[in-house]
Amino acid sequence: MRLGLAEVYNPSMLPTLRPGDQLVLSYGARVRPGHVVVLRHPFQHDLLIVKRVVERRAGGWWVVGDNPEVTNDSREFGVVPDGLVVARAMVRLRAPQGAAQVLSWLPSAVRPLTARSRRLRAR
Repeated sequence: MRLGLAEVYNPSMLPTLRPGDQLVLSYGARVRPGHVVVLRHPFQHDLLIVKRVVERRAGGWWVVGDNPEVTNDSREFGVVPDGLVVARAMVRLRAPQGAAQVLSWLPSAVRPLTARSRRLRAR
């Protein structure tokens, strides 16, 4: 299993992921509904995006962001073929927002991203 790091840049996965969060990725890991994945945007293959897998459909995966206000997901571009899924996010690493927040930050700084971290249904 190959591991890597990625940084979250936009708010499409709020509240689960915030801009600035780091993700530990597993390349080649099995993907199931509920998992957070990094994938190539279906219309712009040089752009990597982070989404949650909702379900398997004919032709690939239905993926959505956790933030319902951002629709840059399968609601906009449809099913994502398996070949565009790059890696599965295993762990979120969150940096503290300031020196005064370090103590409240510690319990949530490192959090595994599992299928149970948020359950979504296809819309």
